[in-house]
Amino acid sequence: MKKKTVNILVLASILTTIGFIMDGDPKEPSMLMRFVEFILMLGLIFILISSFYFTFHKARKLFIRV
Repeated sequence: MKKKTVNILVLASILTTIGFIMDGDPKEPSMLMRFVEFILMLGLIFILISSFYFTFHKARKLFIRV
């Protein structure tokens, strides 16, 4: 994996962990549901951050070339 992608994954996992700890809702009694919730939150945050980052990175490269 590229270094940028790994860095985005680390940032997403840190944000997900902080959000999961700060969540005030009562926790699900099922451990499987907790893991599924954590993995889905991690995936959503990773997709959001990476889509913004790579979109702006490609746009910046395009404008520098012009």
